[in-house]
Amino acid sequence: MKARVLVASALVAAVLAPLTAQAQGIPGGVAHGIYEGNRRAGPVGAVVGAAVGGVIGGVEGVLGVEHYQASYAAPADFEPPLRPAHRHKKLRANSR
Repeated sequence: MKARVLVASALVAAVLAPLTAQAQGIPGGVAHGIYEGNRRAGPVGAVVGAAVGGVIGGVEGVLGVEHYQASYAAPADFEPPLRPAHRHKKLRANSR
């Protein structure tokens, strides 16, 4: 009897493990949705943003999407390549 309970508990834990990953993304998504919604559309936007952010956070949690900060700025010692000087031809109108 104890072995059956142990096996059943392990099976339930294995089935519910992916759902815990989904739940971890929801609070972060709600917080980000509230912030962005309030910033763009006021209190009503915060309510809508919370709902949408929670759903998106849950989906990202299921898919395993990780958030990270990326900077695409050029390094301090970066110099843009020089452009060649272009010479334009002057147009001359002939009046005959």
